[in-house]
Amino acid sequence: MKRLFFSAMVLICAAMVSAQDKVEADLSADIVNQYIWRGQDLGHVSIQPSLGLGYKGLSLSAWGSVGLSDPADPKELDLTASYTVGGFSIGVTDYWTDESDGRYFFYDADRTGHVFEAFAGYDFGVASVNWYTNFAGSDGVGKSGNRAYSSYLEVAAPFQLGGLDWTGTLGIVPYATTTYATDGFAVVAACLRASKEVSITEHFKLPLFAEIATNPCDQKAYFVFGLTLKAF
Repeated sequence: MKRLFFSAMVLICAAMVSAQDKVEADLSADIVNQYIWRGQDLGHVSIQPSLGLGYKGLSLSAWGSVGLSDPADPKELDLTASYTVGGFSIGVTDYWTDESDGRYFFYDADRTGHVFEAFAGYDFGVASVNWYTNFAGSDGVGKSGNRAYSSYLEVAAPFQLGGLDWTGTLGIVPYATTTYATDGFAVVAACLRASKEVSITEHFKLPLFAEIATNPCDQKAYFVFGLTLKAF
């Protein structure tokens, strides 16, 4: 699986290099008061850089997270290869944290810090629907004790109100898995996010965002605030 993932990234990079003048690049970093992901509390104040390349629907991106206020927070590095055509998108993500073994190039099935996830989705404009499934690496287990192939369904709807850009998100885990600490079908994320670019100078805008993130399954709620530093 890991060979297939890295081969896909190499092919995407080769396609981009062959058409450098048409490649789009993105460089940014979020600073957040807490790291909440799919209804799970994964850390305190964090900086989360991202770097991406895109070419004719193909994209390759890297995303990371490092705790600023608590040295015990895990370090994370995620690599994603994807393809988008029209509203349809498909791809694979390699998630890695230093919690399990600490070595990045270590893929032992029982001790690796990597989780490989495949995803597919469609953006209808008024809403988007995406399905994610772990297929290799350090996945959780189900009630039987076997690999759960942990899955996550997300529905998101953007809208504008009061001069802000809003997004409502609902995240569902369809069956039992220790990855999301669920015993069966569960709503693990119900979130409302608002964002706006604040003009600092004539040539510099600072994107700000705030999110009320809840996990109905374990009855948790969080208020997340962050800002984005971006190379425009």
